[in-house]
Amino acid sequence: MRPLFGVMRFLLTSGVAVLLVLLLAGCTVGPRYIKPAVPTSPTYKEEAPDSFKELNQWQPAHPADQTSRGNWWAIFGDPDLNKLEEQVAGSNQNLKIAEARFREARAAIRFNRASQFPTVSTAPSASYVKSSDFSPSFPSKIQEASKGDFVLPIDLSYELDLWGRVRRSVAAAREEAQATAADYETAKLSLEAELALDYFELRSADAQKQLLDDTVKAYTDNVQLTLERFSKGVAPKADVAQAQTQLETTSVQDTDVTVQRAQFEHAIAILIGKPPAEFNLPAVPLNDHPPSTPIGLPSELLQRRPDIAAAERRVAEANQQIGIARAAYFPTVNLDGTAGFAGTQGSNWFSWPSGFWAVGPALAETLFDGGRRRATSESARANYAAAVATYRQTSLTAFQEVEDNVAALRILENETQQQQRALASSQESLQLFTNRYKGGVDTYLQVITAQTIELANERNAIDILRRRLDASVLLIKALGGGWNVSNLPVFGASSVRDY
Repeated sequence: MRPLFGVMRFLLTSGVAVLLVLLLAGCTVGPRYIKPAVPTSPTYKEEAPDSFKELNQWQPAHPADQTSRGNWWAIFGDPDLNKLEEQVAGSNQNLKIAEARFREARAAIRFNRASQFPTVSTAPSASYVKSSDFSPSFPSKIQEASKGDFVLPIDLSYELDLWGRVRRSVAAAREEAQATAADYETAKLSLEAELALDYFELRSADAQKQLLDDTVKAYTDNVQLTLERFSKGVAPKADVAQAQTQLETTSVQDTDVTVQRAQFEHAIAILIGKPPAEFNLPAVPLNDHPPSTPIGLPSELLQRRPDIAAAERRVAEANQQIGIARAAYFPTVNLDGTAGFAGTQGSNWFSWPSGFWAVGPALAETLFDGGRRRATSESARANYAAAVATYRQTSLTAFQEVEDNVAALRILENETQQQQRALASSQESLQLFTNRYKGGVDTYLQVITAQTIELANERNAIDILRRRLDASVLLIKALGGGWNVSNLPVFGASSVRDY
Protein backbone atom coordinates (compact mmCIF):
# COMPACT_ATOMS: atom_id res chain seq x y z
CA MET A 1 0.00 0.00 0.00
CA ARG A 2 2.89 2.37 0.66
CA PRO A 3 4.03 2.50 -3.00
CA LEU A 4 0.45 3.19 -4.03
CA PHE A 5 0.23 5.96 -1.44
CA GLY A 6 3.35 7.58 -2.87
CA VAL A 7 1.99 7.57 -6.41
CA MET A 8 -1.32 8.99 -5.20
CA ARG A 9 0.50 11.77 -3.40
CA PHE A 10 2.37 12.55 -6.61
CA LEU A 11 -0.84 12.72 -8.58
CA LEU A 12 -2.49 14.86 -5.89
CA THR A 13 0.38 17.32 -6.00
CA SER A 14 0.13 17.49 -9.77
CA GLY A 15 -3.63 18.04 -9.53
CA VAL A 16 -3.11 20.97 -7.19
CA ALA A 17 -0.71 22.51 -9.69
CA VAL A 18 -3.22 22.04 -12.51
CA LEU A 19 -5.89 23.69 -10.38
CA LEU A 20 -3.57 26.62 -9.89
CA VAL A 21 -3.29 26.90 -13.66
CA LEU A 22 -7.05 27.05 -14.02
CA LEU A 23 -7.23 29.82 -11.45
CA LEU A 24 -4.65 31.82 -13.37
CA ALA A 25 -6.20 31.12 -16.78
CA GLY A 26 -7.68 34.59 -17.10
CA CYS A 27 -4.32 36.31 -17.60
CA THR A 28 -4.44 36.23 -21.41
CA VAL A 29 -2.34 38.96 -22.99
CA GLY A 30 -2.93 40.51 -26.38
CA PRO A 31 -5.53 42.68 -28.16
CA ARG A 32 -9.25 42.05 -28.02
CA TYR A 33 -10.66 41.03 -31.40
CA ILE A 34 -13.13 43.43 -32.95
CA LYS A 35 -14.56 42.61 -36.34
CA PRO A 36 -13.27 45.22 -38.83
CA ALA A 37 -15.79 47.58 -40.42
CA VAL A 38 -16.39 47.39 -44.16
CA PRO A 39 -17.56 50.34 -46.31
CA THR A 40 -21.15 49.55 -47.28
CA SER A 41 -24.12 51.39 -48.73
CA PRO A 42 -27.77 51.06 -47.65
CA THR A 43 -28.83 49.73 -51.06
CA TYR A 44 -27.29 48.69 -54.34
CA LYS A 45 -26.77 51.33 -57.01
CA GLU A 46 -28.06 49.30 -59.94
CA GLU A 47 -31.80 48.81 -60.34
CA ALA A 48 -33.01 45.24 -60.66
CA PRO A 49 -34.69 44.06 -63.89
CA ASP A 50 -38.47 44.30 -64.15
CA SER A 51 -38.67 40.49 -64.19
CA PHE A 52 -37.39 40.47 -60.59
CA LYS A 53 -40.52 42.13 -59.23
CA GLU A 54 -41.99 38.86 -57.95
CA LEU A 55 -39.54 36.40 -56.42
CA ASN A 56 -41.10 33.04 -55.63
CA GLN A 57 -38.57 30.54 -56.99
CA TRP A 58 -35.40 30.67 -54.94
CA GLN A 59 -34.51 32.21 -51.60
CA PRO A 60 -31.09 32.51 -49.98
CA ALA A 61 -30.41 30.85 -46.65
CA HIS A 62 -30.82 32.91 -43.50
CA PRO A 63 -29.29 32.37 -40.04
CA ALA A 64 -32.59 31.03 -38.71
CA ASP A 65 -32.88 28.37 -41.41
CA GLN A 66 -32.38 24.78 -40.32
CA THR A 67 -31.26 23.62 -43.76
CA SER A 68 -29.22 25.34 -46.42
CA ARG A 69 -30.85 26.10 -49.73
CA GLY A 70 -27.61 25.39 -51.51
CA ASN A 71 -29.04 23.68 -54.65
CA TRP A 72 -29.33 27.05 -56.35
CA TRP A 73 -29.13 25.59 -59.86
CA ALA A 74 -32.62 24.10 -59.48
CA ILE A 75 -34.01 27.60 -60.10
CA PHE A 76 -33.27 27.15 -63.83
CA GLY A 77 -35.56 24.12 -64.02
CA ASP A 78 -33.21 22.13 -66.25
CA PRO A 79 -33.09 18.39 -65.37
CA ASP A 80 -29.81 17.82 -67.26
CA LEU A 81 -28.14 20.69 -65.40
CA ASN A 82 -29.43 19.33 -62.08
CA LYS A 83 -27.93 15.90 -62.72
CA LEU A 84 -24.56 17.37 -63.63
CA GLU A 85 -24.41 19.75 -60.66
CA GLU A 86 -25.13 16.94 -58.22
CA GLN A 87 -21.96 15.16 -59.37
CA VAL A 88 -19.57 18.04 -58.64
CA ALA A 89 -19.31 17.66 -54.86
CA GLY A 90 -18.46 13.98 -54.94
CA SER A 91 -16.33 13.74 -58.07
CA ASN A 92 -14.40 16.95 -58.72
CA GLN A 93 -10.73 16.55 -57.83
CA ASN A 94 -10.10 20.22 -57.07
CA LEU A 95 -12.94 20.09 -54.57
CA LYS A 96 -11.42 17.00 -52.99
CA ILE A 97 -8.22 19.02 -52.49
CA ALA A 98 -10.17 21.76 -50.70
CA GLU A 99 -11.94 19.16 -48.54
CA ALA A 100 -8.59 17.58 -47.60
CA ARG A 101 -7.25 21.02 -46.62
CA PHE A 102 -10.23 21.44 -44.32
CA ARG A 103 -9.60 18.09 -42.64
CA GLU A 104 -5.95 19.06 -42.23
CA ALA A 105 -6.95 22.35 -40.55
CA ARG A 106 -9.42 20.53 -38.32
CA ALA A 107 -6.68 18.15 -37.19
CA ALA A 108 -4.51 21.17 -36.32
CA ILE A 109 -7.09 22.13 -33.69
CA ARG A 110 -6.61 18.83 -31.90
CA PHE A 111 -2.84 19.16 -32.25
CA ASN A 112 -2.81 22.58 -30.55
CA ARG A 113 -5.45 21.59 -28.01
CA ALA A 114 -3.21 18.76 -26.81
CA SER A 115 -0.92 21.39 -25.25
CA GLN A 116 -3.68 22.23 -22.79
CA PHE A 117 -3.14 18.86 -21.10
CA PRO A 118 -0.11 17.35 -19.35
CA THR A 119 2.23 15.12 -21.29
CA VAL A 120 2.76 11.81 -19.50
CA SER A 121 5.48 9.46 -20.69
CA THR A 122 7.38 6.46 -19.53
CA ALA A 123 10.66 4.78 -20.49
CA PRO A 124 11.07 1.54 -18.53
CA SER A 125 14.45 -0.13 -18.68
CA ALA A 126 16.04 -3.27 -17.28
CA SER A 127 19.73 -4.13 -17.42
CA TYR A 128 22.15 -6.41 -15.60
CA VAL A 129 25.83 -5.50 -15.67
CA LYS A 130 28.75 -7.78 -14.73
CA SER A 131 31.78 -5.72 -13.77
CA SER A 132 35.34 -6.90 -14.34
CA ASP A 133 37.10 -8.24 -11.26
CA PHE A 134 40.16 -6.27 -12.26
CA SER A 135 38.45 -2.87 -12.66
CA PRO A 136 40.39 -0.15 -10.82
CA SER A 137 38.73 1.32 -7.76
CA PHE A 138 39.72 4.41 -5.80
CA PRO A 139 39.65 4.16 -2.91
CA SER A 140 40.23 0.47 -3.02
CA LYS A 141 37.16 -1.57 -2.11
CA ILE A 142 35.65 -4.87 -2.94
CA GLN A 143 33.95 -4.76 -6.32
CA GLU A 144 30.50 -6.18 -6.66
CA ALA A 145 30.55 -9.04 -9.07
CA SER A 146 27.36 -7.84 -10.79
CA LYS A 147 24.68 -5.16 -10.47
CA GLY A 148 21.16 -4.81 -11.80
CA ASP A 149 19.41 -1.62 -12.91
CA PHE A 150 15.62 -1.90 -13.16
CA VAL A 151 13.75 1.42 -13.67
CA LEU A 152 10.05 2.13 -14.28
CA PRO A 153 9.67 5.94 -14.45
CA ILE A 154 6.48 7.92 -15.18
CA ASP A 155 7.29 11.48 -16.25
CA LEU A 156 4.85 14.38 -16.34
CA SER A 157 5.39 17.72 -18.06
CA TYR A 158 2.89 20.57 -18.28
CA GLU A 159 3.23 24.17 -19.39
CA LEU A 160 1.28 26.57 -17.21
CA ASP A 161 -0.55 28.70 -19.76
CA LEU A 162 -0.37 31.85 -17.66
CA TRP A 163 -0.36 34.29 -20.58
CA GLY A 164 -2.72 32.51 -22.96
CA ARG A 165 -0.22 31.38 -25.57
CA VAL A 166 -1.66 27.88 -25.76
CA ARG A 167 -5.25 29.08 -25.65
CA ARG A 168 -4.61 31.56 -28.41
CA SER A 169 -2.91 28.86 -30.47
CA VAL A 170 -6.02 26.70 -30.14
CA ALA A 171 -8.26 29.64 -31.02
CA ALA A 172 -6.09 30.51 -34.04
CA ALA A 173 -6.27 26.90 -35.26
CA ARG A 174 -10.05 26.95 -34.77
CA GLU A 175 -10.42 30.14 -36.79
CA GLU A 176 -8.15 28.81 -39.54
CA ALA A 177 -10.29 25.66 -39.70
CA GLN A 178 -13.41 27.80 -40.09
CA ALA A 179 -11.69 29.82 -42.80
CA THR A 180 -10.69 26.61 -44.57
CA ALA A 181 -14.27 25.37 -44.35
CA ALA A 182 -15.36 28.62 -46.01
CA ASP A 183 -12.62 28.12 -48.62
CA TYR A 184 -14.17 24.74 -49.40
CA GLU A 185 -17.60 26.34 -49.85
CA THR A 186 -16.06 29.04 -52.05
CA ALA A 187 -14.38 26.42 -54.23
CA LYS A 188 -17.58 24.38 -54.40
CA LEU A 189 -19.66 27.40 -55.40
CA SER A 190 -17.09 28.45 -58.01
CA LEU A 191 -17.00 24.98 -59.57
CA GLU A 192 -20.80 24.74 -59.59
CA ALA A 193 -21.03 28.14 -61.26
CA GLU A 194 -18.33 27.21 -63.77
CA LEU A 195 -20.22 24.06 -64.66
CA ALA A 196 -23.45 26.03 -65.14
CA LEU A 197 -21.65 28.55 -67.36
CA ASP A 198 -20.10 25.80 -69.47
CA TYR A 199 -23.48 24.07 -69.68
CA PHE A 200 -25.24 27.15 -71.00
CA GLU A 201 -22.37 27.81 -73.40
CA LEU A 202 -22.76 24.28 -74.71
CA ARG A 203 -26.54 24.63 -75.07
CA SER A 204 -25.99 27.95 -76.81
CA ALA A 205 -23.66 26.19 -79.24
CA ASP A 206 -26.40 23.58 -79.78
CA ALA A 207 -28.86 26.37 -80.60
CA GLN A 208 -26.38 28.03 -82.94
CA LYS A 209 -25.76 24.67 -84.60
CA GLN A 210 -29.48 24.07 -85.14
CA LEU A 211 -29.92 27.58 -86.54
CA LEU A 212 -26.98 27.20 -88.92
CA ASP A 213 -28.12 23.74 -90.01
CA ASP A 214 -31.52 25.17 -90.94
CA THR A 215 -29.86 28.15 -92.63
CA VAL A 216 -27.60 25.90 -94.71
CA LYS A 217 -30.69 24.01 -95.92
CA ALA A 218 -32.40 27.31 -96.82
CA TYR A 219 -29.32 28.58 -98.62
CA THR A 220 -29.07 25.29 -100.52
CA ASP A 221 -32.60 25.93 -101.78
CA ASN A 222 -31.56 29.44 -102.78
CA VAL A 223 -28.66 28.07 -104.82
CA GLN A 224 -31.12 25.81 -106.61
CA LEU A 225 -33.39 28.80 -107.21
CA THR A 226 -30.62 30.85 -108.81
CA LEU A 227 -29.57 27.88 -110.98
CA GLU A 228 -33.12 27.50 -112.29
CA ARG A 229 -33.38 31.21 -113.02
CA PHE A 230 -29.98 31.17 -114.69
CA SER A 231 -30.94 28.18 -116.87
CA LYS A 232 -34.06 30.09 -118.01
CA GLY A 233 -31.99 33.15 -118.85
CA VAL A 234 -33.73 35.44 -116.36
CA ALA A 235 -30.76 35.71 -113.94
CA PRO A 236 -27.04 36.21 -114.50
CA LYS A 237 -24.32 33.73 -113.60
CA ALA A 238 -23.28 36.17 -110.83
CA ASP A 239 -26.44 35.32 -108.88
CA VAL A 240 -25.44 31.65 -108.80
CA ALA A 241 -21.93 32.54 -107.67
CA GLN A 242 -23.24 34.82 -104.91
CA ALA A 243 -25.70 32.19 -103.67
CA GLN A 244 -23.00 29.52 -103.69
CA THR A 245 -20.60 31.82 -101.80
CA GLN A 246 -23.25 32.56 -99.17
CA LEU A 247 -23.90 28.82 -98.76
CA GLU A 248 -20.22 27.92 -98.34
CA THR A 249 -19.58 30.77 -95.90
CA THR A 250 -22.47 29.67 -93.71
CA SER A 251 -21.31 26.05 -93.90
CA VAL A 252 -17.96 27.14 -92.48
CA GLN A 253 -19.73 28.84 -89.56
CA ASP A 254 -21.85 25.72 -89.05
CA THR A 255 -18.74 23.56 -88.80
CA ASP A 256 -16.89 26.01 -86.56
CA VAL A 257 -19.61 25.87 -83.90
CA THR A 258 -18.90 22.19 -83.34
CA VAL A 259 -15.37 23.04 -82.14
CA GLN A 260 -16.70 25.22 -79.31
CA ARG A 261 -19.34 22.65 -78.47
CA ALA A 262 -16.75 19.88 -78.11
CA GLN A 263 -14.55 22.02 -75.89
CA PHE A 264 -17.39 22.86 -73.50
CA GLU A 265 -18.41 19.20 -73.34
CA HIS A 266 -14.83 18.27 -72.41
CA ALA A 267 -14.76 20.99 -69.73
CA ILE A 268 -17.97 19.68 -68.17
CA ALA A 269 -16.56 16.16 -68.10
CA ILE A 270 -13.52 17.32 -66.14
CA LEU A 271 -15.67 19.29 -63.69
CA ILE A 272 -17.64 16.16 -62.78
CA GLY A 273 -14.48 14.07 -62.50
CA LYS A 274 -14.74 12.05 -65.72
CA PRO A 275 -12.37 11.64 -68.67
CA PRO A 276 -13.82 13.40 -71.74
CA ALA A 277 -13.81 10.09 -73.61
CA GLU A 278 -16.34 8.69 -71.11
CA PHE A 279 -18.77 11.61 -71.21
CA ASN A 280 -21.31 12.57 -73.82
CA LEU A 281 -24.09 15.12 -73.60
CA PRO A 282 -26.79 14.88 -76.30
CA ALA A 283 -27.45 18.07 -78.23
CA VAL A 284 -30.37 20.12 -76.96
CA PRO A 285 -30.83 23.72 -78.16
CA LEU A 286 -30.83 26.43 -75.51
CA ASN A 287 -34.36 26.96 -74.22
CA ASP A 288 -33.85 28.04 -70.60
CA HIS A 289 -34.85 31.48 -69.39
CA PRO A 290 -33.16 33.70 -66.79
CA PRO A 291 -34.82 33.24 -63.40
CA SER A 292 -35.75 35.94 -60.92
CA THR A 293 -33.16 36.13 -58.17
CA PRO A 294 -33.56 37.88 -54.78
CA ILE A 295 -30.76 40.39 -54.33
CA GLY A 296 -31.20 41.59 -50.75
CA LEU A 297 -29.17 44.37 -49.16
CA PRO A 298 -25.42 45.04 -49.26
CA SER A 299 -25.17 44.46 -45.50
CA GLU A 300 -26.59 40.95 -45.94
CA LEU A 301 -23.94 40.10 -48.50
CA LEU A 302 -21.27 40.08 -45.78
CA GLN A 303 -23.07 37.09 -44.23
CA ARG A 304 -23.82 35.29 -47.48
CA ARG A 305 -20.43 35.02 -49.16
CA PRO A 306 -18.10 32.19 -48.06
CA ASP A 307 -15.01 33.99 -49.36
CA ILE A 308 -15.87 37.02 -47.21
CA ALA A 309 -16.36 34.73 -44.21
CA ALA A 310 -12.98 33.11 -44.86
CA ALA A 311 -11.28 36.49 -45.03
CA GLU A 312 -12.92 37.61 -41.77
CA ARG A 313 -11.93 34.42 -39.96
CA ARG A 314 -8.32 34.95 -41.02
CA VAL A 315 -8.47 38.45 -39.55
CA ALA A 316 -9.49 36.85 -36.24
CA GLU A 317 -6.67 34.33 -36.61
CA ALA A 318 -4.15 37.12 -37.26
CA ASN A 319 -5.39 38.85 -34.11
CA GLN A 320 -4.62 35.69 -32.12
CA GLN A 321 -1.11 35.64 -33.56
CA ILE A 322 -0.50 39.10 -32.10
CA GLY A 323 -1.40 37.76 -28.66
CA ILE A 324 0.87 34.74 -29.16
CA ALA A 325 3.74 37.04 -30.09
CA ARG A 326 3.00 39.19 -27.04
CA ALA A 327 3.06 36.18 -24.72
CA ALA A 328 6.66 35.50 -25.75
CA TYR A 329 7.74 38.51 -23.65
CA PHE A 330 6.62 36.77 -20.46
CA PRO A 331 8.31 33.87 -18.69
CA THR A 332 7.35 30.29 -19.43
CA VAL A 333 6.48 28.17 -16.40
CA ASN A 334 6.54 24.40 -16.66
CA LEU A 335 5.41 21.87 -14.09
CA ASP A 336 7.60 18.78 -14.26
CA GLY A 337 7.30 15.63 -12.24
CA THR A 338 8.48 12.08 -12.22
CA ALA A 339 7.65 9.00 -10.20
CA GLY A 340 8.27 5.28 -10.39
CA PHE A 341 10.36 2.43 -9.13
CA ALA A 342 14.08 1.66 -9.41
CA GLY A 343 15.72 -1.53 -8.12
CA THR A 344 18.87 -3.54 -8.41
CA GLN A 345 17.05 -6.74 -9.27
CA GLY A 346 13.63 -7.93 -10.25
CA SER A 347 12.74 -9.09 -6.71
CA ASN A 348 13.02 -5.62 -5.17
CA TRP A 349 11.90 -3.59 -8.18
CA PHE A 350 8.37 -2.86 -6.98
CA SER A 351 9.03 -2.69 -3.25
CA TRP A 352 8.39 0.53 -1.33
CA PRO A 353 12.09 1.39 -0.80
CA SER A 354 12.52 1.24 -4.56
CA GLY A 355 9.92 3.95 -5.16
CA PHE A 356 10.87 7.52 -6.03
CA TRP A 357 9.08 10.71 -7.03
CA ALA A 358 9.83 14.37 -7.60
CA VAL A 359 7.69 17.34 -8.68
CA GLY A 360 8.34 21.03 -9.06
CA PRO A 361 7.98 24.05 -11.31
CA ALA A 362 10.61 25.39 -13.70
CA LEU A 363 10.69 28.95 -15.02
CA ALA A 364 12.34 30.09 -18.25
CA GLU A 365 12.69 33.66 -19.45
CA THR A 366 14.58 35.03 -22.44
CA LEU A 367 16.78 37.89 -21.28
CA PHE A 368 18.19 38.90 -24.66
CA ASP A 369 17.29 37.75 -28.15
CA GLY A 370 18.66 40.50 -30.38
CA GLY A 371 15.17 41.86 -31.18
CA ARG A 372 13.69 38.57 -32.35
CA ARG A 373 10.52 38.84 -30.27
CA ARG A 374 10.01 42.43 -31.30
CA ALA A 375 10.38 41.48 -34.96
CA THR A 376 7.90 38.63 -34.49
CA SER A 377 5.42 41.01 -32.87
CA GLU A 378 5.78 43.57 -35.65
CA SER A 379 5.36 40.83 -38.23
CA ALA A 380 2.16 39.64 -36.54
CA ARG A 381 0.74 43.18 -36.53
CA ALA A 382 1.64 43.68 -40.17
CA ASN A 383 -0.01 40.37 -41.03
CA TYR A 384 -3.13 41.51 -39.17
CA ALA A 385 -3.23 44.76 -41.16
CA ALA A 386 -2.88 42.78 -44.40
CA ALA A 387 -5.69 40.42 -43.33
CA VAL A 388 -7.98 43.38 -42.59
CA ALA A 389 -7.22 44.91 -46.00
CA THR A 390 -7.89 41.56 -47.69
CA TYR A 391 -11.21 41.24 -45.87
CA ARG A 392 -12.30 44.72 -46.91
CA GLN A 393 -11.14 44.27 -50.50
CA THR A 394 -12.93 40.93 -50.76
CA SER A 395 -16.12 42.59 -49.53
CA LEU A 396 -15.79 45.50 -51.97
CA THR A 397 -15.17 43.09 -54.84
CA ALA A 398 -18.31 41.19 -53.85
CA PHE A 399 -20.36 44.40 -53.99
CA GLN A 400 -18.94 45.10 -57.45
CA GLU A 401 -19.81 41.62 -58.72
CA VAL A 402 -23.42 41.99 -57.57
CA GLU A 403 -23.74 45.46 -59.12
CA ASP A 404 -22.13 44.28 -62.39
CA ASN A 405 -24.48 41.35 -62.87
CA VAL A 406 -27.63 43.19 -61.76
CA ALA A 407 -26.81 45.86 -64.34
CA ALA A 408 -26.08 43.21 -66.96
CA LEU A 409 -29.39 41.46 -66.36
CA ARG A 410 -31.40 44.69 -66.51
CA ILE A 411 -29.66 45.95 -69.65
CA LEU A 412 -29.76 42.59 -71.39
CA GLU A 413 -33.47 42.26 -70.59
CA ASN A 414 -34.09 45.53 -72.42
CA GLU A 415 -31.70 44.48 -75.17
CA THR A 416 -33.70 41.27 -75.63
CA GLN A 417 -36.81 43.27 -76.45
CA GLN A 418 -34.86 45.42 -78.91
CA GLN A 419 -33.35 42.35 -80.51
CA GLN A 420 -36.75 40.73 -80.95
CA ARG A 421 -37.96 43.79 -82.83
CA ALA A 422 -34.79 43.83 -84.94
CA LEU A 423 -35.18 40.13 -85.73
CA ALA A 424 -38.80 40.54 -86.78
CA SER A 425 -37.84 43.42 -89.06
CA SER A 426 -34.97 41.50 -90.63
CA GLN A 427 -37.19 38.48 -91.29
CA GLU A 428 -39.80 40.69 -92.94
CA SER A 429 -37.10 42.41 -94.99
CA LEU A 430 -35.68 39.10 -96.19
CA GLN A 431 -39.11 37.91 -97.23
CA LEU A 432 -39.76 41.12 -99.19
CA PHE A 433 -36.43 41.07 -101.01
CA THR A 434 -36.81 37.37 -101.82
CA ASN A 435 -40.23 37.97 -103.34
CA ARG A 436 -38.95 41.00 -105.28
CA TYR A 437 -36.06 38.92 -106.63
CA LYS A 438 -38.38 36.16 -107.75
CA GLY A 439 -40.47 38.82 -109.46
CA GLY A 440 -37.44 40.20 -111.24
CA VAL A 441 -37.59 43.58 -109.51
CA ASP A 442 -34.35 43.40 -107.46
CA THR A 443 -31.00 41.74 -107.95
CA TYR A 444 -29.79 38.86 -105.82
CA LEU A 445 -27.39 41.21 -104.01
CA GLN A 446 -30.32 42.60 -101.99
CA VAL A 447 -31.33 39.04 -101.04
CA ILE A 448 -27.77 38.25 -99.94
CA THR A 449 -27.65 41.39 -97.81
CA ALA A 450 -31.01 40.64 -96.20
CA GLN A 451 -29.96 37.05 -95.53
CA THR A 452 -26.75 38.18 -93.82
CA ILE A 453 -28.61 40.66 -91.61
CA GLU A 454 -31.32 38.14 -90.72
CA LEU A 455 -28.81 35.43 -89.78
CA ALA A 456 -26.79 37.88 -87.70
CA ASN A 457 -29.93 38.85 -85.80
CA GLU A 458 -30.87 35.20 -85.23
CA ARG A 459 -27.42 34.42 -83.84
CA ASN A 460 -27.35 37.59 -81.74
CA ALA A 461 -30.69 36.68 -80.16
CA ILE A 462 -29.26 33.33 -79.08
CA ASP A 463 -26.11 35.01 -77.78
CA ILE A 464 -28.09 37.55 -75.73
CA LEU A 465 -30.06 34.72 -74.11
CA ARG A 466 -26.78 32.98 -73.28
CA ARG A 467 -25.37 36.15 -71.75
CA ARG A 468 -28.51 36.61 -69.65
CA LEU A 469 -28.23 33.08 -68.33
CA ASP A 470 -24.52 33.57 -67.64
CA ALA A 471 -25.27 36.80 -65.77
CA SER A 472 -27.91 34.97 -63.71
CA VAL A 473 -25.38 32.31 -62.73
CA LEU A 474 -22.77 34.93 -61.86
CA LEU A 475 -25.29 36.92 -59.81
CA ILE A 476 -26.24 33.87 -57.76
CA LYS A 477 -22.55 33.14 -57.28
CA ALA A 478 -21.93 36.76 -56.25
CA LEU A 479 -24.74 36.43 -53.68
CA GLY A 480 -23.20 33.30 -52.17
CA GLY A 481 -25.41 30.66 -53.76
CA GLY A 482 -27.73 30.38 -50.72
CA TRP A 483 -24.85 29.94 -48.27
CA ASN A 484 -24.76 31.76 -44.95
CA VAL A 485 -22.09 32.35 -42.33
CA SER A 486 -24.21 30.35 -39.87
CA ASN A 487 -23.20 27.27 -41.89
CA LEU A 488 -19.61 27.53 -40.66
CA PRO A 489 -18.63 24.58 -38.46
CA VAL A 490 -18.24 25.20 -34.73
CA PHE A 491 -15.30 23.58 -32.94
CA GLY A 492 -16.14 24.28 -29.32
CA ALA A 493 -16.39 27.57 -27.47
CA SER A 494 -13.39 29.85 -27.30
CA SER A 495 -11.55 30.03 -23.98
CA VAL A 496 -9.71 33.23 -24.83
CA ARG A 497 -10.53 36.41 -22.89
CA ASP A 498 -8.69 39.48 -24.10
CA TYR A 499 -7.37 42.16 -21.75
